[in-house]
Amino acid sequence: MVLDTGFCQNGTSVEDPKVLIIDDESGSRESMALAIEKAGLEVRTFDDARKALEYLEENPGPNIALCDLRMPGMDGIEFLNLAQQKEYDLSVILITAYGSIESAVEAMRVGADDYLTKPVDLYELRKRVSNLIDKRRLEEEVSVLRERLEQRSGFDHIIGHSAPMERLFEQIRMVAPTRSSVLIVGESGTGKELVANALHDASPRRDERFLAINCGAIPNDILESELFGHERGAFTGAVGRKIGKFELAHNGTLFLDEISELYPELQVKLLRVLEERQVMRVGGSELIDVDFRLVAATNRDMEQAVAEGRFREDLYYRLKVVTLNLPPLRERGGDILLLAEHFLEEFCREHGKGPKTLSADAIHVLQHYEFPGNVRQLRNLIESTVVFHQGDVVEASDLPEELQGEGIAIVESGAPVQPAAGTPRSMDDIERQAILETLERTGGHRGKAAAILGIGLRTLQRKLKDYKEQGYWEE
Repeated sequence: MVLDTGFCQNGTSVEDPKVLIIDDESGSRESMALAIEKAGLEVRTFDDARKALEYLEENPGPNIALCDLRMPGMDGIEFLNLAQQKEYDLSVILITAYGSIESAVEAMRVGADDYLTKPVDLYELRKRVSNLIDKRRLEEEVSVLRERLEQRSGFDHIIGHSAPMERLFEQIRMVAPTRSSVLIVGESGTGKELVANALHDASPRRDERFLAINCGAIPNDILESELFGHERGAFTGAVGRKIGKFELAHNGTLFLDEISELYPELQVKLLRVLEERQVMRVGGSELIDVDFRLVAATNRDMEQAVAEGRFREDLYYRLKVVTLNLPPLRERGGDILLLAEHFLEEFCREHGKGPKTLSADAIHVLQHYEFPGNVRQLRNLIESTVVFHQGDVVEASDLPEELQGEGIAIVESGAPVQPAAGTPRSMDDIERQAILETLERTGGHRGKAAAILGIGLRTLQRKLKDYKEQGYWEE
């Protein structure tokens, strides 16, 4: 039997563990070593458990130990306990000549991964070692996948590869693990709640609640109760106790959207909660400890609101420990097409329509529209298009009326039009796309872009000049 010692299914190489054989009986030790070596694994043998521990001190893992349960000096149980205390990367199969249930139970109770009885069946030995290696590989594969998931966590619903979005993703990765309050600033429709969710999902609080409340959508007299909760009889209509968002978000994240709309009296109370980490329900008399991460968002100029006396300065600075600025869609370059195609696929599926593609003219219209309503507007107009469209290819004339004036003017002007997705492209088209996307990713830094592309700076400048003259690029 040969053990598979290649790669994980996901392509991640897993280092094969060395097999340590610890047995004071030389015949048993040598026969087990020969069987394991035939399986293609590296073996180290020891007649004393203390020597094996000395080896582990220098070679902590990964290792698998086949250890006799009963040996003079240090026995298998003591060896296992000491190895666990040192936290070596070690899996242990204990071997006992006393094939009783009590011995097996003792071996597993102290933390052994498996056990065998003497005389050892060498075929069974190789099988158990093979199973243990498979188990270790699976655990490592799961660990790698979990790490990848955590790195992506919270970003799955935020679509974008433009330079401004890459910078935002990096900021989220840096901020998410901290306890700091975060203020998200961006125009309406840019996806501020998605970013708040991403912060939560990438944080240590990811397994707890994420609660969102829009401060501008709830009347003032109700908002306090929503945040703080209330006791029965606190006011007319309070027929029972209500737990507020501050309490419900304990150990989790609370997202306050449109924080600039918070009325002055509640601004004072929010500041007190952030400073004291305690709340009292409306009509209550008991202070309740709360621990939540606050993320606030606004589409207003908060400094102007502070200067005009509409927002407390001390609360503003308490909120903006970290500020994340969301770029408007018009500054996100190629993300417009990326989002449009994503929404097109999403709504075709949701509304039971067959697959649709965007024509070159439709793409050009979308890419040259300003989108004052940002991603929300793009999403809504793509859904509207899907609902009314009957064919397989969406033309510029099929787009909603709000795009028609500007869109048709662009197309009729004869400006260069990018080919639709799936359309064969020339090498010049592919080269142009690679150059412009690289320039965008480097934030417009021509020297860095040239280095990444492997071309000279003068060559890059000449090509950019040509693209500008052709209408493909603007400085």
